[in-house]
Amino acid sequence: MEILIGTIMDTIASYMWPLFRVSSMLMVMAVFGANTTPVRVRLLLSMAITFAIAPVLPPVENIELFALSSVFVTAQQVLIGVAMGFVTLLVMQTFVLTGQIIGMQTSLGFASMVDPSSGQQTPVIGNFFLLLTTMIFLSVDGHLVLIRMLVVSFETIPISDQGLSITSYKLLAEWGAYMFGAALTMSITAIVALLLINLSFGVMTRASPQLNIFAIGFPVTMVSGLIILWLTLTPIMEHFGEVWRAAQLLLCDVLLLQCNVDGLF
Repeated sequence: MEILIGTIMDTIASYMWPLFRVSSMLMVMAVFGANTTPVRVRLLLSMAITFAIAPVLPPVENIELFALSSVFVTAQQVLIGVAMGFVTLLVMQTFVLTGQIIGMQTSLGFASMVDPSSGQQTPVIGNFFLLLTTMIFLSVDGHLVLIRMLVVSFETIPISDQGLSITSYKLLAEWGAYMFGAALTMSITAIVALLLINLSFGVMTRASPQLNIFAIGFPVTMVSGLIILWLTLTPIMEHFGEVWRAAQLLLCDVLLLQCNVDGLF
């Protein structure tokens, strides 16, 4: 009977510990972790992925299920999954921030709507970039790449009470600076173009004070903003490829994975 109980406990542990890491990633991951995704769908997807990958994972060490040490093991698996999903959120927020910067500069930031991922009021341009980036993320199989990284992470970071290192958390925090830098790089052309337009309005007002610059400048700025937004969308695939490549390289460093020269897994 004791042998049977031990076998049952080992079987439960071989599925339960991976489930914590998988479900934590899907809880935070872009698209699947949004408020628009039902919790039941997210749970069923986590269980399906866990039952699919559990037979090929390395065997779990002797960790008691009903002990204090299992609490620390569970916390480490949750942190690893949350870190992986958080990287995809940073990728999405890079483009949302780009849209918000362009929207505020082009006088289009006054129009707002509910963000489907967070449920908060955000500018329409930011939501547009979010939806566009979501479709690109799914079209390039970004979710499948993340699941593949998750499976390999069980070999580089085995299931134990030792999870991510301090260096990994530092890399995640430093990537926030890259997010703001990438958003500024993508929106700098719109900022400079609108700065020149506003400068030309200032010269016109100085040369001819009789002109009602408020009546002329606002519609011209909006129309120019729409044209600039259209031109900004042309290299969106190149920008996404660069940001997603940097995100994969970050995940490779955090999860101790082997990536190729281009930073792709």
